[in-house]
Amino acid sequence: MSAALEEFCGSVFWNASYLTRPDADLPVCFQQTVLVWVPLGFFWILAPWQLLPMCKSRAKKSSVTKLYIIKQVLATLLMLTAAAELALAFVEDTEQDPLPAVQYTNPSLYIATWLLVLLIHDARRFCLRRDSGILFCFWTLSLLCGILPFQSLLRKALQAPISDVPRFVLFFTSYGLQLLLFLVSGFSDVAPETKEITKKNPQVTASFLSSITFEWYTSMVFKGYRKPLEIEDIWELKGKDKTQAIYAVLENNMKTAVRKAQAELEKRKRKKRRREGDPDHGNNMSKAQSQDILVLEEKQLKRKKKGDKGDSGPHKDFPRGWLVKTLCKTFWQNLLLSVAFKLVHDGLVFVSPQLLKLLIAFVSDEESFAWQGYLYAILLFLTALIQSLCLQQYFSLCFQLGINVRASLIAAIYKKALTMSSATRKESTVGETVNLMSADAQRFMDTANFVHQLWSSPLQIILSIVFLWGELGPSVLAGIAVMVLLIPINGFLVAKAKTIQVRNMKNKDERMKIMSEILNGIKILKLFAWEPSFEKRVNEIRARELKDLVNFSYLQSISIFVFTCAPFLVSLASFAVYMLVDENNILDAQKAFTAISLFNVLRFPMAMLPLVLSSLVQTNVSTARLERYLGREDLDTSAIHHNPIAGSAVRFSEATFAWEQDGNAAIRDVTLDIAPGSLVAVVGAVGSGKSSLVSAMLGEMENIKGHINIQGSLAYVPQQAWIQNATLKDNILFGSELDEARYQQVIKACALLPDLELLPAGDQTEIGEKGINLSGGQKQRVSLARAVYSNADIYILDDPLSAVDAHVGKYLFEHVLGPKGLLQKKTRILVTHSISFLPQVDNIVVLVAGTVSEHGSYSTLLANRGAFAQFLNLYGSQEEDASEKNTTAVALAGDEEQGDEDIEPCVEEGPDDVVTMTLKRDASIRQREFSRSLSKSSTNSWKKAQEEPPKKLKGQQLIEKEAVETGKVKFSMYLRYLHAVGLWYSFWVAMGYVGQYVAFVGTNLWLSAWTDDAQHYLNQTYPTEQRDLRIGVFGALGVSQALFLLLATLLSARGAMRASRVMHQQLLSNILRVPMSFFDTTPTGRIVNRFAKDIFTIDETIPMSFRSWLSCFMAIISTLLMISLATPFFTLVIIPLSIFYYFVLRFYVSTSRQLRRLDSVTRSPIYSHFGETVSGLSVIRAFGHQERFLQQNESTMDVNQKSVYSWIVSNRWLAIRLEFVGSLVVFFSALLAVISKGTLEGGIVGLSVSSALNVTQTLNWLVRTSSELETNIVAVERVHEYTKVKNEAPWVTEKRPPHGWPSKGEIQFVDYKVRYRPELELVLQGITCNIGSTEKVGVVGRTGAGKSSLTNCLFRVLEAAGGTIIIDEVDIATIGLHDLRQNLTIIPQDPVLFTGTLRMNLDPFDQYMDEEVWKALELAHLKTYVQDLPEGLLHLVSEAGENLSVGQRQLVCLARALLRKAKILILDEATAAVDLETDHLIQTTIRSEFADCTVLTIAHRLHTIMDSNRVMVLQAGRIVEYDSPEELLKKHGVFSAMAKDAGITNIETTVL
Repeated sequence: MSAALEEFCGSVFWNASYLTRPDADLPVCFQQTVLVWVPLGFFWILAPWQLLPMCKSRAKKSSVTKLYIIKQVLATLLMLTAAAELALAFVEDTEQDPLPAVQYTNPSLYIATWLLVLLIHDARRFCLRRDSGILFCFWTLSLLCGILPFQSLLRKALQAPISDVPRFVLFFTSYGLQLLLFLVSGFSDVAPETKEITKKNPQVTASFLSSITFEWYTSMVFKGYRKPLEIEDIWELKGKDKTQAIYAVLENNMKTAVRKAQAELEKRKRKKRRREGDPDHGNNMSKAQSQDILVLEEKQLKRKKKGDKGDSGPHKDFPRGWLVKTLCKTFWQNLLLSVAFKLVHDGLVFVSPQLLKLLIAFVSDEESFAWQGYLYAILLFLTALIQSLCLQQYFSLCFQLGINVRASLIAAIYKKALTMSSATRKESTVGETVNLMSADAQRFMDTANFVHQLWSSPLQIILSIVFLWGELGPSVLAGIAVMVLLIPINGFLVAKAKTIQVRNMKNKDERMKIMSEILNGIKILKLFAWEPSFEKRVNEIRARELKDLVNFSYLQSISIFVFTCAPFLVSLASFAVYMLVDENNILDAQKAFTAISLFNVLRFPMAMLPLVLSSLVQTNVSTARLERYLGREDLDTSAIHHNPIAGSAVRFSEATFAWEQDGNAAIRDVTLDIAPGSLVAVVGAVGSGKSSLVSAMLGEMENIKGHINIQGSLAYVPQQAWIQNATLKDNILFGSELDEARYQQVIKACALLPDLELLPAGDQTEIGEKGINLSGGQKQRVSLARAVYSNADIYILDDPLSAVDAHVGKYLFEHVLGPKGLLQKKTRILVTHSISFLPQVDNIVVLVAGTVSEHGSYSTLLANRGAFAQFLNLYGSQEEDASEKNTTAVALAGDEEQGDEDIEPCVEEGPDDVVTMTLKRDASIRQREFSRSLSKSSTNSWKKAQEEPPKKLKGQQLIEKEAVETGKVKFSMYLRYLHAVGLWYSFWVAMGYVGQYVAFVGTNLWLSAWTDDAQHYLNQTYPTEQRDLRIGVFGALGVSQALFLLLATLLSARGAMRASRVMHQQLLSNILRVPMSFFDTTPTGRIVNRFAKDIFTIDETIPMSFRSWLSCFMAIISTLLMISLATPFFTLVIIPLSIFYYFVLRFYVSTSRQLRRLDSVTRSPIYSHFGETVSGLSVIRAFGHQERFLQQNESTMDVNQKSVYSWIVSNRWLAIRLEFVGSLVVFFSALLAVISKGTLEGGIVGLSVSSALNVTQTLNWLVRTSSELETNIVAVERVHEYTKVKNEAPWVTEKRPPHGWPSKGEIQFVDYKVRYRPELELVLQGITCNIGSTEKVGVVGRTGAGKSSLTNCLFRVLEAAGGTIIIDEVDIATIGLHDLRQNLTIIPQDPVLFTGTLRMNLDPFDQYMDEEVWKALELAHLKTYVQDLPEGLLHLVSEAGENLSVGQRQLVCLARALLRKAKILILDEATAAVDLETDHLIQTTIRSEFADCTVLTIAHRLHTIMDSNRVMVLQAGRIVEYDSPEELLKKHGVFSAMAKDAGITNIETTVL
C-alpha cells in the first residue's frame, strides 16, 4: 500500500523517525495524500445530498444577497487557483521529466470540489436556511488538515530560500480563500423575502455555526437584559413545532395503536371468559379470595358499575401498552438524533482522562519533546469543545422532546374531553382530568428530558470501570463497593425525609385553612377582639411545622454529608487497597489523577440512575392513567338522524335512552312530533326526565332503541348557565360574527341593558371564571342571549327562567320566547316549572317517570283531567300568591333582581367561600393581565368589583412585578434574610464552608505530594511508615472536610428555622393588626399567597439555594486557587475569563427569570380553559363549536410552548458560553503546565488539570443557583412588604377604662364625621345625637345611607375624621381597641363561624364556665340541637360553618352575644337567607334578654323596628329624622314614605 503511494507522489510516504525529533514534521507524501483526501472524502460522501433541493423543488429560488455573491466569488477564485496549479503541472511536465501523478490528481479533485461548492451554494437558495452545515464542517476539516502543510512550508521557507515559488504562493492563496469562506459561512444569510419570517423566528434562517452555538438567541438575551420581556417579544415557534402539527402526527399513530390495543383487549376478555367458564376446583378457592380482595378494593374505589360482571377488577380493563409505542413512533427522529449526540459525548468523556494521563507522563518525562505537550493541550481543548457542543445539542433535543410530548398529550386529552361519552365523563371529575393535563403530562415531559440516561448511565458506568480496572486493577472494586453501599443509605434517608414531608404538608394545609378563615372572618375577629386567640392557634401549628422542618433539614444535612464524603471515600478506599495489596504498587501521578477524573465521571451516572428509575416508575402510573382516559369510548351520536322530513322539526321515534349503556332507561318509548316554528313546553314533577329528554336530543345519552330525527341547527340553554371567562360580549357572540343591530336587539330582549349600566365596563366587562362577578339571574340571561344571538333553527331551553325573578321571567317570555317574542318563527322546546306561561304555548308535553303521559294544548289537557290537571292543582295555588305580589313589579322589569344585585359588587359580603373566590380572582387578574397583553383589549372590569380604585390595583400588581423584574434584587434583601437567620449563625455557617474547602484543597495537595513519592523512591522499596502516613493524613483531611460541611449544614438548618420563625411571626402579628381598610383593598388571595407560597419559599427553597450557592462559589474559588498554585501565571488568565463570565451571567439571569414567569403566567390559561370546556361540554357540542375550541386550545398551548422553548434555548445559550469558558480554563491550565515543564512535578500538573476538567460543571451550577437565589429572595421582599403595612390603633393603651365600663350604656355622637379611606368622600357628615341608657333605637335608611358605617364607627373599625363618640363619659378614641371592642357586643349581618369546636366559636379564650355556655345556648334556642349532637359542645364546625344551616349559624352568633352580655348591643340585621321563624326567635330573645341594655338595630325590614323607642333615619350620611316611630308615621316624612312602600300604615299591623 505505502509503496504504491510512494510511487504516486514520488517521495517517502511514512517514516517514524520524522517524529522523534524536536522539530518534528510529517513526510510530504503523507501531507499530499492523507491530509488532502480526508476532508475531500468527507465532502464527496455527504455533499451530493445537498443538491436534492435543486432537483425536486417547485419552490422559487430566493433572491441573491451580498453574502451569497461573496461566497460565490471566493469559490470561483478557489477554482481558479486549482486550475492554475493544474496548468502549472502541465507546463512543468513539458519542460522536464514526468511529474508524480499526485500533481495532476489533486488539482483536478480540487476543481471538481470547488465546482460542487458553487452548485451547493446555488442549491441552498431553494431553502429557508441558506447555509449548509456540511460545507461548514468541510471548511473546518480542510483548514485543520491544512495547518500541517502550512507550518511545514513556513518552516522550510524560513530555513532556506523557497524552492518552488509558484506552488508556495498558490497553496497560501488557496488556504487564505478557504479561511475567508469559513469565516463568511459563519454569518446567517437572510434573503429579503425571508426577512419577515426571520423577525418572527431567527432560528429558521440562522447559519450552521449560529445554530450549534445558539448565537441567534443572543439578541433576545440582550432585549431581556434591557427590559423585562413580554409575551409579544418572544419568537414564534417553527411550523413543525406548533401543537397542531405535532398532534396531527400523534393522532394518526394513536388511532392505529389504539385499534391494535383494543383488539388485544378483546382477546384478553375472550380468554378470561373461557377461563371463567371452566369448572376448575383448584381455581375456585383463589377466586373466592380474589373476590374478597376485590370487594375491599371496590369499597375503596366505589367505581364498579353494576353491569361489569364480566370484568372482574375494580377498574374496567382498558387498552394497554400503546402510549409509549405511539410516542416513540411520533418522535423517532428526535430520539435517534439525540442518541447519536449522546454517544459522541459519552465517548469523548473518556478521552479527557486518557489525555490527562499522557500530559502527566509528558511533564514527568525529561526526554519528551515540547510539541507533544502542545498537541495534548490543544487536543484537550478540542475534546472539551466538541463534547460541550454535542451535549448542548443533545439537551436541546431532549427538552424539545419533552415539551412536544407534553403539548401533544395535552392536545390529545383536550380532544378526548370534547368527544367523550357521558358515561366516561362521569368516571372522572373535572379536577382529575385537569390533573391528567397538569401532573401527568408534566411528568412525561420531565421523563423525556432524561430518558436517554437509561442506556447512557449503564454504558458510562461500564466504561469507567473498564478504564479504572486498567489503571488500578482489582482494587477498583473497593471504591465501587463504597459507592454501591452509599446508595441504600441515601435511599433510607430519602424515605425518612419523605414521611416528614408528608406530615409537614398536613401541618401546612391546616395552617393555611386557619389563615384563610382568619382572613375571611377578619371583620368578626376585629369586632369581637379575638385576634390574640387565633394568633395563638396559628403559632401552635407553626411551631409543629418548624419542628418537623428542622428535623427534615437535619436529615438533609446528613445526606449532603454522605454525598460529600462519597468521592473522597471512594478514592481513599481504592488507593489504600491498591497500596496495601502489593509492596510494588506505587501510586504515581498518572494513576492517581486519571483514576480521580474517572471516579468523577462515574459519580454522575451513579447518582442519575436511581433517579431515572424512580421517575420511570412514576411515569408508569401516569401512562396507565392516560391510557385509560384516552382509550375510552367516544360519544355515539348515531341515534340522532338528520333526515329532511316535511312538517316536522324534531321527531322522536320510540326513543329509549339511558345515561349508561346498561343502566336504567331515563326516557322510555317516547314518540313525539314537533312542528317547525311551534313552542312546546315540557312539564313534569321533579325527576320525571325533563332534562334527560333534552340531553337525549343533544346526543349526550346512550341510545337503547329508537332514534330522534332533528332538522336544522340547534341552540341550547342549560339549566345552570355556563359562562366563559371572557368579556360579556364574547360570551353572547360565542364565536359568531358581530352584527351590531341584531346584537343590540338581543340584549334588549334579554333584559340585559340595565345590567350593562351597572357593570363597570358595559359589555366589555371581563367576566371571571364560572361567571363569578354576575348574579345567578344575570348569568342565566347571558346564557339565553347567547342562544338567541346564534340564530339557530331549533331552540332547546332547559328551564332558563328558574334563576330569574318572576317579573323578569315574564318579561323574557314576552320578548324572547313567547308568541310575540324574538324567536316566534323558530322551533322552541321549553322545559319549565312555571305554570303561568302554559296557556300561551302551542303544545304541552307532560312527562311522568320518563314517559310522555299526555300531550296537547293547554285547554285539551285541562279537559282531560289527567296528570297535568293534578300538576296544576298542586302548583297553581302557590303560583297565584306569587304572581299577585308581582303584578306591580312587572312594569318595573328594568330595575330587576334588586336582591341579586345587592350582593354582588362588595367582596366582604360575597358568597361564603370568599377565599376560593379571591384566589380565583387573583389568578384571573394575573391571567387577565396576560390575556390583555395578548388581545390588547384593556378592560377594567374587576377593579371595581374589588371596591378599589383601579390605580390601586394596578399599583399593587406593579409592586409585585417590580419586585420580580428589576435586574438586581436589592442587596438589602439578602442582608435582611441573614439578619433573620442571626449574624452569628451566618458567620459560623460561612466559616464551616471555608473550613470544608480549605480541607478540600489540603486533601488534593497532599495527594499530589503523595504521587510525587513515586519519583523520589524510584528504584527503592517504599517505606511502610511513609505509606501509612500518606494514607492516614489523606483520610484525616477528607474526614475533616466532611465534618466541616456537616457542621455548616446543621448550623444553617438551625439558622434557617430561626429565620422562618421570625419572618412568619412578624408577618402574622402585623397582618392581624392592620386596619380593616387594608383588607377591603387587598384581595384575600394575595395575602394568602404571602402565607402560603412566600413562606414556603423562605422555609424550604431559600436555605437550599443559599447552601448550594455557597458551596458552588467556594468550589470554583478553590479550583482556581489550585490551578494558580501549580502555575502562577494562570492568575492573568482568570481576569478576562471572569469578566466575560460575569457579563454572560448578568445578561442571562434577567432574561431567564422573566421567561420562567411568562411560563407560569401562560400555563394557567391552558388549565382554566380546559376546566371551562369540560364544564360547558354540552353547550359546546350543542352549538357544534368543538373545532373552534380545539383551535383555541392549540393557540393557548402554543403561547405557553414558545415561552418554555425560549427558556430552554436560553439555558443552552448560557451553557455553551460557560462551557467555552470552562474549556478555556482547561486549555490554559494544560498549556501553562507545558510551558513551565522543567519546574513542575507530575503530581501538581495532574492536580491542576484534573481540577480544571471539573470546573465546567461547577461554573454552570453557579449560574443556576445564582439565578434561583435571586428569584427566591423576592419572597423575603414580599413578606417584608406586608410586615411594614401601617397598623391600626394599639390594642391596649395606657388609659384603661374603669372596671365594669360601660355600666349605663349611654352613647353620645358629637358632630361625628368619618370616611372609608383618605382619598374618598365623607360617609357620615357630622352626626350629633344622644342615645340614652337601655334605649332601643332602630336605624333605617336606603342602601348607602351610612347605616353600616355607624356600627363600624362604634367599634372604631373606621377612625373618626372629626368629632367624637362618648360612651359613659369615656371618649372611645382615647382607649385601646380591645378595651373598647370587648365591652360592646354585635350580632353581625352574615354569620361567620370558624373551623374548630362549637365551644371555641362561642368562647375562644375559655373565659366562661360550661354552665354559662349552655345557658346562652338555651336562650338562643340551640340547646336541644347541641345536646343531640354526639360530641355536644365539642362538635366540630366545618369550614365557614357549612355543616350548620344558615339559620343555626345566625343563632350561634346570637348565643355569642348572649354570652358576652355587654351593656351595649348592636344588631346588624341579617337580611340574607334567614327564614321568618329564626328571625322571630332572635327578635323575641333580644327583647327579653337585652331588656336592660342599650340596643341599636340596623334594620333593612321596617317590621323589626316598629316597636323600638326611637328611630333614626339616615340619608346620605346625615340624620334627617330621629323620633319615636308613632311620631314619624304622623309626620309624612322620609320614614312614612318608606313605611308606605313596605305596606305599613299603622303600628298595630307590625307585630309579627
